[in-house]
Amino acid sequence: MRGEHTATGLEEFRPVYHPAGFDHALRVAVEEVRAGRWIAMRDLLARTGTNWPLRSARTQVLGVVAAGSTTVEAWATEERDNPEARVMWARVLVQRAQRAHRKHYAGVQDLELVARQACWIAAEAMPADPVPWVCLLALARLDEFQQRPEHRMQPWEYMLPPGPWGLLRHVWDRDQCSREAFHRMFKFLSCCTAGGTSVLAVDFGRWVASWAPDGSALLALPLYAYAESHHQQLEESRRKGRVDPLLRRQWADDPARGDAARAFHRWFAAVEHQDPATRSVPDLSHLAFALWAGHRYIDAAMVFDALGPYAALQPWGYVTDDPNRPEMAEAAFVRARQQCLAARKAHRTKQLS
Repeated sequence: MRGEHTATGLEEFRPVYHPAGFDHALRVAVEEVRAGRWIAMRDLLARTGTNWPLRSARTQVLGVVAAGSTTVEAWATEERDNPEARVMWARVLVQRAQRAHRKHYAGVQDLELVARQACWIAAEAMPADPVPWVCLLALARLDEFQQRPEHRMQPWEYMLPPGPWGLLRHVWDRDQCSREAFHRMFKFLSCCTAGGTSVLAVDFGRWVASWAPDGSALLALPLYAYAESHHQQLEESRRKGRVDPLLRRQWADDPARGDAARAFHRWFAAVEHQDPATRSVPDLSHLAFALWAGHRYIDAAMVFDALGPYAALQPWGYVTDDPNRPEMAEAAFVRARQQCLAARKAHRTKQLS
């Protein structure tokens, strides 16, 4: 059980995985949606109001959870004039279109068209809300050949490629530094542009972090790019029948080391002063990974402390023999956590001696 002491003096640790993460109010709504009830979801979004970053995070999770049920349909039928229901309906339809695209289901284009229409209806119903525009950004990833003109707009930075920059601008006008919007843009550049993560998406992540303000989770965005790039390099090495033992060294060298330090000092330092509900488990997981892989074990221990009982499987799965096996990713996470906590304990003991 989590919290029991082992013979080594360290605690046995069993991570907790939940889509709501630190957001306990969201956790209640998620469980209600899973049970087929929508009132808690409606009331939570009403309380969230115009806190756009929190609203984006909550609707994203609720959309994923509700996509496999008819809960949002029931809400939209019961309260036809509620704009919140229209936003959640867009979220659900976008999630379903994305899932169909990943699994190569027939009729993906029809699902995408219906989802796109739902986004426009939601945007009209709630003009100030960035979420419908974030949903349109999510759909852009399905347009792999950039056939839609809105997915071929000129970039804000001349070194970056064309893409759905106009959609991103609509989000920016409503919620500057939207975490989800820039992550959606990152995923678009990773999948839908020549060069992929190895070049363009990394450049995008570093560009965003170069101007992101202190306390912004966008300072952690480059770490996602490095993790994906590391994963691609490992997969390529495995296909060739050999794994380069020096691949992990990239985390100990610049620019990855410098970007991890920037995220630690300028973003993580502000985390403890923020609303716990706004903390992102994936962001903390990527920072912990970057610091651990870069041999900054004591700093990483602080991030593991902030994670508390929570964990995310990625990017830990990328350093295992099979990234698709969650038990291997969890084992990698637990080992790294123990290594960092032990390093901090040894450091403190040395200081006292």
